[in-house]
Amino acid sequence: MSFCSRELWSYSEIARHINVQPDTVRNYRRHGLLPDPDVVDGSGHPRWYAETIRAWARNRPGNR
Repeated sequence: MSFCSRELWSYSEIARHINVQPDTVRNYRRHGLLPDPDVVDGSGHPRWYAETIRAWARNRPGNR
């Protein structure tokens, strides 16, 4: 059985995972192309669980 990481990712980690710039990820969110954040931290920054983004990345249009 695999361990499911509860690591939270910011725009930068998402960008690194899908090989784009962080501003591209921000634009995805602005245009409704990114899943809703799993958590919004105390400073108001959105965060996503790594597994949320991995699942989204596998299914997103244009996935290379």
